[in-house]
Amino acid sequence: MSLDEKSKKLGEALARLRDGLRGLQPAIEAIDGFLSYLGESMEPTAVKEETFTILKFEKQTGSRLGEYEVAYKANNLEDKWNQAYNVLRQNNATINNRYYGDSYAFGYWLYGKNRIYRQKLKAPESQATTAETSDKH
Repeated sequence: MSLDEKSKKLGEALARLRDGLRGLQPAIEAIDGFLSYLGESMEPTAVKEETFTILKFEKQTGSRLGEYEVAYKANNLEDKWNQAYNVLRQNNATINNRYYGDSYAFGYWLYGKNRIYRQKLKAPESQATTAETSDKH
C-alpha cells in the first residue's frame, strides 16, 4: 500500500470518527438537561485536599506574595507527587488561577519545574474585616 493510499484510509477513518462524535452531542445535551432538572451541579468537583496536604511543604516568604509554601518533587514520594501534580496540570493551576475546593484551607498552583506551591486562602469574614479596618486608617 502506498503512502497516498494509507493517507486516504487514515483520512476516511478520521472523518468517520468525527461524524460519530457529532452524534454524541444530543446525548450530552440530554444528560446535562437531566442533571439540571435534578439540581446537580454541572461543575466538576475538586479532589480531596488530602491529595495535596500529604506532600511535604516548606514555608517561604516573598515581598509580593507574603507567606506561601513550596513542595519539591525530590522531597516527596513519587506517586503522591505525581497525583497532585497531574490534578494541578489538568486544571491549568497557575498563580492567577489557583486550584481549590469549597472546604480547602489552601489554594494550589504550579510554577517552575518540579514545584507545587500553596498559600492559605483568605476567609470571607476576614476579608470584610480587613476592608473595614483599612477604611478607618
